[in-house]
Amino acid sequence: MSSRPFIVAIDGPAGAGKSTVSKVLARRLGFALVDTGAIYRCVALKARREGIAFDDDASLGTLLASVRVSFEVVGEDNHVFLDGEDVSEEIRTPENSMAASQVSSRPVVREGLLSLQRRLALQAPKGAILEGRDIGTVVFPDADAKFFLEADPDIRARRRFEELFQKGVERALPDVLADQVKRDQDDASRAVAPLKPADDARRVDSSLLPLSEVVRTLEQEILARMARR
Repeated sequence: MSSRPFIVAIDGPAGAGKSTVSKVLARRLGFALVDTGAIYRCVALKARREGIAFDDDASLGTLLASVRVSFEVVGEDNHVFLDGEDVSEEIRTPENSMAASQVSSRPVVREGLLSLQRRLALQAPKGAILEGRDIGTVVFPDADAKFFLEADPDIRARRRFEELFQKGVERALPDVLADQVKRDQDDASRAVAPLKPADDARRVDSSLLPLSEVVRTLEQEILARMARR
């Protein structure tokens, strides 16, 4: 038996269900949850607050040295803390989401955050669920289980629209879809760690599946792999 925690990589575009599925899986399995997208969002938020341009690699590199990100499950939610401040809501505004997409395309940022993402996962006592866009290809190419969640673009945009509405953010559905299309293009075309499924990842289309079925599909494979490890 390996002494390393069991690592699960869940990648995919925005709106495919990664966050919800990862949260439920982590709770059911007793694993730590590492939302790597939230880490990039925190860097984007801090850069915005300090007036740092998203293409200023030197300043972004300096900024990374002072970023402290941590997670804490409170009730049913995975809260994100930046330098001790709960920024769970602020990092997910449409403006910060687009900023995060720009910041995450910078090699200095992606390389600088690799060690933090790995450390958060490897310090988990039992196992860790990592969700993002390059977990199975870059962060943990040797993950014990890899999944790539996807869904129809219109369905993903509708999910995001509903999420924003519930948070009191009024945005037209066509605008949400346009932002998503741009973000998908940016994520898939960036030179460093582009969004794509790992060759050995299991692809799951969540377009028409209920949450419970997606979770059970992933959970069954994870448990089977844990038993064989």
